[in-house]
Amino acid sequence: MTLSSKPGPIGVFDSGYGGLTILHELRKALPEYDYLYLGDNARAPYGARSYDVVYQFTRQAVNKLFNLGCHLVILACNTASAKALRTIQQRDLPTWDAQRRVLGVIRPTAEIVGSLTKTRHVGVLATEGTIRSKSYNLEIAKLHPDITIVGQECPLWAAIVEAGEADSAGADFFVRQRIGTLLEKDPKIDTVLLGCTHYPLLMHTIRKHIPPHIKIVEQGKYVSESLKSYLARHPEIEEKTTKNGSVSCLTTENEEKFIEKTRIFLKEDLQVAHIDLE
Repeated sequence: MTLSSKPGPIGVFDSGYGGLTILHELRKALPEYDYLYLGDNARAPYGARSYDVVYQFTRQAVNKLFNLGCHLVILACNTASAKALRTIQQRDLPTWDAQRRVLGVIRPTAEIVGSLTKTRHVGVLATEGTIRSKSYNLEIAKLHPDITIVGQECPLWAAIVEAGEADSAGADFFVRQRIGTLLEKDPKIDTVLLGCTHYPLLMHTIRKHIPPHIKIVEQGKYVSESLKSYLARHPEIEEKTTKNGSVSCLTTENEEKFIEKTRIFLKEDLQVAHIDLE
């Protein structure tokens, strides 16, 4: 495909709405840049889908963002980062445009965890797809082979957030249940990674049920810090990003529904348009 060489916004992709928490942190850390968020909300969630399907869907989204002028795309989705990032980087970018970049959310979190844990026992709370992919285990093992990783699937947490029930009694029950199971698996855990972009909206409840000596790691902060460092180290990418402080959103679902969800995740309304990926 022939892509425009003109500078464009930073693309941010998620299967649904959780990536809005990453977008929020990116805008806080790097407010001068333009952002184009794409949510494949019509086909979400990706968590239980196969590697092939997640790759196909993510590839379509990245391709669309490239065609819309992005030179850099952040996969603000743990499932897409786990199941599609490497294949897109190795197979697709060389044929599309070797000068473009796609980055994920797992690597920045894996990089920081070594400086946070003292016991070298780390827990991961995430969706079924992310836990079963063992992507955190593999990525952390490359960087910190002495760390023991224990994962815990939290299948209902994202749905609770999207339903606007983060402060409900039901949320409290399911959060307490899954955290209890995780800490029973390994009482030595002193650091817990939130491996799903929805989970920061459950932070009040999560903190209530995780002992105070255990550190809780939210991805957004570290992804934004990693991007800031990446742009400083790669001026050839940085100069291809536009800087007007703008943000716009695309959804494969209904625009009004997306706007309703942005009020849950961002407490603001954003410019939203419908888009088809297939």
